[in-house]
Amino acid sequence: MMTAMMLGPAAPTILLYARVRRHAAANATQSAGIAPCGAFTAGYLLVWLAFSLVAAGVQWALQLTGLISELLTSQSRWLSAALLAGTGLYQLSPLKDGCLTRCRSPAEFLSRHWRPGLSGAVRLGMLHGALCVGCCWLLMALLFVGGVMNLVWIAALTLFVAAEKLFPGGRWIARGAGVAMLGWAAVTVLA
Repeated sequence: MMTAMMLGPAAPTILLYARVRRHAAANATQSAGIAPCGAFTAGYLLVWLAFSLVAAGVQWALQLTGLISELLTSQSRWLSAALLAGTGLYQLSPLKDGCLTRCRSPAEFLSRHWRPGLSGAVRLGMLHGALCVGCCWLLMALLFVGGVMNLVWIAALTLFVAAEKLFPGGRWIARGAGVAMLGWAAVTVLA
């Protein structure tokens, strides 16, 4: 599910990679060493698969402790508040800002990290996936607050991730959300 949520925000980079490949294929002398778009996308998805496995392990541990329900929603206001506060602080951090800045510039990312061949494409996809995980890993933890199976919550998080990555004011959207999450965490503790 996380992988599906992240394909939309990654689409500009994936489509740009495909465009570069088509352009190189049209110029037969430059097409050598440019792997199919599927290799780039597979690298990206591989990173999200690894993250999803870790998240599933955390989910399992939280279920065993009773902190989340069988419907995969937090049963503890303290857990919810901690996830909201942690995510809010991360949204305001330089690490989040650095990952987000790189994700928002697909052309610069591709030109800076390009390597030829199949392994280069997979590596490039994995690097892009790692940057996306760096942007969104704590946002994905908020699935435990709103419900891992809550389609409205999933859609809201997906749209938020897309907005902070794709909209011109994405950096400020991320920061504003960080402040809002800190406020929400405080209300959760006090309620």
